[in-house]
Amino acid sequence: MSAEMDALVANATAKLEALEAALYGLKQVRGRFTSEDGMVTAEVDSDGALVGLSLAETVTALPPAEVGQLIVWAARQASEHAGSQRSKVVATLNESFVATPQDAPGTVGGGPDSA
Repeated sequence: MSAEMDALVANATAKLEALEAALYGLKQVRGRFTSEDGMVTAEVDSDGALVGLSLAETVTALPPAEVGQLIVWAARQASEHAGSQRSKVVATLNESFVATPQDAPGTVGGGPDSA
C-alpha cells in the first residue's frame, strides 16, 4: 500500500476504535444516588432508565406520597450523575473526531470534492 493509503486506513481505524470505546463507555455508565437519610437509593443507566431501587425499612414510617417524592428525587439525582458521565464519554469521542492537520483538505482523505 502507498503511504497515503496507510495513513487513510490508520485514520479510519483510529476513529473506529474511538467509536467502539465510546459505545463501551456508554454501556458502563451508571448514576447512583442515596438520599442523605439513607432511605432511598436509586440507580439509572446511561439512558436515565431506573435499573435499581433500594428502600430502607425506615421508609415505611413515611406517608406514601412522601416516599414517592423521595424516589423521584433520588432517581433524578442519579440521572444527573449518569448524564454527567455520559457527557464525558461523548466529549472524549468528539475530541477524537476533531480534525487534525492530516485531515485537512488536500491531504489524505481529501476535501469535500474529493472522490
